[in-house]
Amino acid sequence: MNTLERIGLAGLVPVVVINDADDAVPAAEALLKGGLDIMEITMRTDAGIQAIKNVADGCPEMLVGAGTVLTLEKCQEAVDAGAKFIVSPGFNEKIVAWCVENDVAVTPGCVTPTEIEAALAYGIKTVKFFPAGTYGGIQACKSLYGPYRAADVSFIPTGGVDNSNLPDFADKPYIHAVGGSWLCSSSAIAKHDFDAITASASTAIDVLLGFEVAHIGINMNDKDSSLRAADSFNKAFNFPVKEGNSSNFAGTGIEIMNAPYLGANGHIAIRTNSIARAIHYLGKRGFEVDETTAKFKDGRMIAVYLKDEFGGFAVHLLQK
Repeated sequence: MNTLERIGLAGLVPVVVINDADDAVPAAEALLKGGLDIMEITMRTDAGIQAIKNVADGCPEMLVGAGTVLTLEKCQEAVDAGAKFIVSPGFNEKIVAWCVENDVAVTPGCVTPTEIEAALAYGIKTVKFFPAGTYGGIQACKSLYGPYRAADVSFIPTGGVDNSNLPDFADKPYIHAVGGSWLCSSSAIAKHDFDAITASASTAIDVLLGFEVAHIGINMNDKDSSLRAADSFNKAFNFPVKEGNSSNFAGTGIEIMNAPYLGANGHIAIRTNSIARAIHYLGKRGFEVDETTAKFKDGRMIAVYLKDEFGGFAVHLLQK
């Protein structure tokens, strides 16, 4: 897995401002404890380079990069310190050319078609969209994606995104990840309130994934018994019956199988903003998916079962 793929699966890039380099490793450890293994340390302070080195040396499981990189010299200095990716607020051709030549992941800031095409000329398909709140947010990303869909352009919106509007970005295939300082605030670092950083990371991951129960499936032995059960739900609760080939629905929340399927008792469908990211984070929590059960649409996974049963029920993910 390369650097950009890892960032995409994480889906969140904490933008971290460090004033005291000694705070860098505790901040990194707090993010890791909350479930995030990506951090972008900005060059907005004199401590930035040393902070990157401290994390690269002292916390190797963290993928650390440099943000707010304005000059080629600072870019090279950051990479020498251990930065694995470079983020610039605008399109700086010297930085981009050097990173491409030296196989360093780089996401330049691009908010116009001209800048996107400049990035594409260097083979860069994932760009930073900054400041996202000022330049139109998700609607602007959607509009820019339109003409560049065939080029597989994706965005990392940063600035003006937090938990309140993160769901607007989380389920869009053209949003590679979302960056922001709310994930690791300067005030929490200054106070050494690293538990707050852990909590921020954990909460943001939950918002990003957006898990919710889609429906519950009940195993029945045949179509007649399935329809009788569906009709009972309709009579009792006015859940309309919708007949299907392999199952019948009572309302939208209860699926009744025409024959036993996965799960001793049935299955539970969990809807998520991104199945790929859900698989990534569930793997960290000790749960694996059964790839043989995956279903795809237009090259994107839309459903897959977990290997484990929960209380006699199989569990599968559904793409929102």
